[in-house]
Amino acid sequence: MENNTKMHTGDLNFYYGKFQALHHISMDFYKNRVTALIGPSGCGKSTYLRCLNRMNDLIPGTRVQGKALLDGMDIHDPAVDVVNLRKRVGMVFQKPNPFPKSIFENIAYGPRVNGIKDKGQITRIVEKSLKQAAIWNEVKDRLNESALGLSGGQQQRLCIARALAVDPEVLLMDEPASALDPIATQKIEALVTELSSKLTIIIVTHNMQQAARVSHRTAFFYMGKLIEVNDTDTLFTKPKLKQTEDYITGRFG
Repeated sequence: MENNTKMHTGDLNFYYGKFQALHHISMDFYKNRVTALIGPSGCGKSTYLRCLNRMNDLIPGTRVQGKALLDGMDIHDPAVDVVNLRKRVGMVFQKPNPFPKSIFENIAYGPRVNGIKDKGQITRIVEKSLKQAAIWNEVKDRLNESALGLSGGQQQRLCIARALAVDPEVLLMDEPASALDPIATQKIEALVTELSSKLTIIIVTHNMQQAARVSHRTAFFYMGKLIEVNDTDTLFTKPKLKQTEDYITGRFG
């Protein structure tokens, strides 16, 4: 693995019961780079994303084979603390899912769970995280109001702030803008670009224009297989495989 590889999967297979959802996925994710996962619905993108912080462990009857490494550490090693893994590899879901608590408490939750008790420190983390998620100016005067009163786009940026509050090294984003209007989507995309200077970001998107706008590398999935991965510009302008070209040009999918 190269020195700037943050995460790596080698020959990764994944099963829901007897059904094999992922086949032999080998791929590297680089530090401070955005990688987009594209492909038609049901092709394994989200399943693969959830393999990277063991979210699939929560689904009964699933099993995984092969390697998934974070800084060279096997994330399936029995000695790995899954809570700590998910702190290092945070996740933002397709649908905003704020807790039914105040805006402040949504962000303070993670640091508190991780043992931070100092009120001043928590207040600083809340402010920093909301600023990083580009929502501080919109919510700074209503931190004690319910997060459920925010618009969909604001709720999604709040969820990104909540993920950032525990200082992750990798951020997994599962179609984070698919439920949002174009203006909110633009804000999320700008945020992804900005955050990539500090984090490794892996984003699942159905929107190929979005992949072209925000990612450095793009991986095309089909029927649970990784078909092609390359620098985004190269993949979109000179794909190596006809199957990739057919998907990008809208001939199928």
